[in-house]
Amino acid sequence: MSTQAGEVRIGVIGGSGLYDMEALIDREAITVDTPFGPASAPFVVGTLNDRRVAFLARHGVGHRLMPSELNFRANIWGLKSLGVEWILSASAVGSLQEEYRPLDIVIPDQFLDRTRGRISTFFGNGVVAHVGFAHPFCSVLSGIAAASAEGTEARVHQGGTYVCMEGPQFSTLAESQLYRSWGMDIIGMTNLQEAKLAREAEICYTTLALVTDYDCWHEGHDDVTVDMIIETLTKNAATAQRVVSEAVSRLPVERGCECATALGSAIITRPDLIPDDVKRDLAPIIGKYI
Repeated sequence: MSTQAGEVRIGVIGGSGLYDMEALIDREAITVDTPFGPASAPFVVGTLNDRRVAFLARHGVGHRLMPSELNFRANIWGLKSLGVEWILSASAVGSLQEEYRPLDIVIPDQFLDRTRGRISTFFGNGVVAHVGFAHPFCSVLSGIAAASAEGTEARVHQGGTYVCMEGPQFSTLAESQLYRSWGMDIIGMTNLQEAKLAREAEICYTTLALVTDYDCWHEGHDDVTVDMIIETLTKNAATAQRVVSEAVSRLPVERGCECATALGSAIITRPDLIPDDVKRDLAPIIGKYI
């Protein structure tokens, strides 16, 4: 691992359409060995606006991994081991409300979980912890992301609930209408597990939810083609790069949020009873408490 890795405090996770940060210079690809297996791709560490940044292509090089195949623990553990304290996540989402139009950016503040059987905790195997997750996104980092997005041509919405579904299929019409009746705002397939694991790792996390199209509830949904979606993804990726670049220039900031101390009173297991191999594997996360 490069000696420069220790300087990294900002992580960027790119979703569908955002597979690279073109403005990232002095870059090198770093493969991190994690206790949970390989991450989605090597972490591309470089300089962006004079800050050291680690970029990860969520779905791997060439978009080879489905949402259900993502090794979320390896991805977040890898970023933590590099020294990351803030994660800016960019994700393609569908809109569940008329007001969120394609090419809009939503900075959500809540989640609804509709995934099944995904691993979303570092704990178990002899150590138990319960972190607070009432407010799943870092309010400080979300504010920075929203302010950074205001300088783009995209319409920006701060707040809203992200439905995280299993996929890889999109919603049925009945499901889409149900989510709308619940007052949900956007729908995607990836961010919930990232946010939960980031909170356990005491990393600030927020999402740039990039609207590609309306979900199937919308009367114009059947007129949407793959070519149209790809065109929107390309435009969204360009916008996301500008927003991320601006947000990075505003970091680091003093971390006084709950994310920074999420594990302070969360670990229930007596330290002397935690297996040595678990202590070793989770050292980047629990080391300062055990």
